[in-house]
Amino acid sequence: MKKPQSNYAFIDSQNLNLSIRDQGWVLDFRKFRQYLHGKYGATKAFLFIGYVYENQGLYTNLQKAGYILVFKPTLKLPSGKAKGNVDAELVLHAMIEYQNYDKALIVTGDGDFYCLLDYLAKNDKLLKLMIPNKNSFSSLFRKMMPHIVFMNNLRSRLEYHKGSEQ
Repeated sequence: MKKPQSNYAFIDSQNLNLSIRDQGWVLDFRKFRQYLHGKYGATKAFLFIGYVYENQGLYTNLQKAGYILVFKPTLKLPSGKAKGNVDAELVLHAMIEYQNYDKALIVTGDGDFYCLLDYLAKNDKLLKLMIPNKNSFSSLFRKMMPHIVFMNNLRSRLEYHKGSEQ
């Protein structure tokens, strides 16, 4: 009897969140986690996110929704905004977990991840590259078209509506 595939999702939360909001909607992370499991067999979903002390409630809700949070310390910019680049953490965790998953689903439109995606594809470990916005992503990914899925058409399934639990 063949064991079911164990696929892992590695999510660049900043790229995902900003790209979806640029399209005029808000992602329901609970629905998104269920979607990743149902559609892609993602048994684990690592969400890479900058740590801001005031966001404890958000982090708790994301964990309740089934995400494994990987925090990046943030810096306070002169504008008052927090900055936390998660790129290195996502690449590192994808490689730390490499032996534990059959295929990886990477969620980002950021070209900084091209080397990881190229390596995974060459080793038959890339399930999909999920790009949040087909109108705004790195041109480096054009070489990966057979692996790409876009999120633009998922609004009706994954949009957050006030009153639903996030």
